[in-house]
Amino acid sequence: MNSIEKNLLKNVTPEINSNYAYNIRSNSKSIERKITDNVNIISKDDNSGIDIIVKNNTNFEYIYIPVLITESGLTDIVYNDFYIGKNSNVYIVAGCAIKNEGNVKSEHDGIHRFYLEEGSTVHYIETHYAEGHKHVEKNLNPVTEIYMKKGSYMDMKSVQIKGVNKTRRVTKAILDDDTKLEIIEKIMTDNNSKADTIFDVKLNGENSSCHVSSRSFATDNSKQKFKSVIYGNNKCYAHVECDAILKDNGKVIAIPEIVANNVDANLIHEAAIGKIAGEQLIKLMTLGLTEKEAEKEIIKGFLK
Repeated sequence: MNSIEKNLLKNVTPEINSNYAYNIRSNSKSIERKITDNVNIISKDDNSGIDIIVKNNTNFEYIYIPVLITESGLTDIVYNDFYIGKNSNVYIVAGCAIKNEGNVKSEHDGIHRFYLEEGSTVHYIETHYAEGHKHVEKNLNPVTEIYMKKGSYMDMKSVQIKGVNKTRRVTKAILDDDTKLEIIEKIMTDNNSKADTIFDVKLNGENSSCHVSSRSFATDNSKQKFKSVIYGNNKCYAHVECDAILKDNGKVIAIPEIVANNVDANLIHEAAIGKIAGEQLIKLMTLGLTEKEAEKEIIKGFLK
């Protein structure tokens, strides 16, 4: 990697531990890769992307799959499939960083599909970041599909830091018996940027459960739209919460939809949208912070 790529990488991935498996993709090509005894990474023959195969009973291994884009005018589409073996427990660190100093749109569309076998656990972290000329589009459109077999668990943390002009984020999941899915999404938009988030979760299994938490901050003339559709098709539990802070002319739309197709489905949706409370600012300013510093601290805590 060159110095630009190394600096970009720091924004979406902590330092990669060379003892674990990883695949680094830059400008539509895999530039570095490592496999281990328990994790294999194979390039697809019929599409752009990779298959990540985790052996049964793999415990506490990390897998890093960052994507970097530094070419202006590039549209990168990648399909990554994760096959998680029975009773495995792995950490997957993903994300995309774009640097666009040209005058043509750059875009990354990442389609990630997770297949969790019985009793497996996945901890998934995905971070998005962009920098460069603010009037030139840097777009990210992640699609995450999750298929969970009996007794599996997955938690997903998705963060969009700053600089992304447009994003459409789609997460779909189908849960079997005794499964649990936890998702935390945090998004910050500024300038004239737009962010759309769609969750579509089917709780098909008995005693399946899902918790979705979306925390967003919209400032300047940016717009965000959050839509969640949860289907309770069995004895199950789901809790969806959307919290948003507005500043300047920022706009946020929250559209909840919960569908109970079983008498034992317990589904809850909560949404709260508003500006930064004046008493929060005053409290921090009495500690010696300026108004801008106080706002930053509130936003930092909100998105933490």
